[in-house]
Amino acid sequence: ASHCSNQPSRANATTPYQPQHRKMSTPGGAPIHKDQLKAKYIGTGDADMSKHEWITNMHRDTLASHVGHYDQMSYFAVAQNESMGRTKKDFLEKMLRPCGRPPVGGKEEGYDKLVNGGN
Repeated sequence: ASHCSNQPSRANATTPYQPQHRKMSTPGGAPIHKDQLKAKYIGTGDADMSKHEWITNMHRDTLASHVGHYDQMSYFAVAQNESMGRTKKDFLEKMLRPCGRPPVGGKEEGYDKLVNGGN
């Protein structure tokens, strides 16, 4: 009988469950600060990033991952009945604008419309 490692065993059923708090760290074990993480991985975003920018980064990261992994590209090529080269070309072209054109106006305009009732 297997059990999850984060649940107390039956022998210790009287002790309350206390979740372990995990910290971000580097492969060597040294802790890493949020700002360093955001500098290393640009697509993680920040408070000023719009929804469109964030989703565009996610789509580009996904497409880049697919292009970089031969087995995934092979799977997509077979599923689409296309050659590997054409599938790779299509994915690279999608990376230019994966979510279409950005919405017109900025966040400030959207906020002003919300506050002023669309006037």
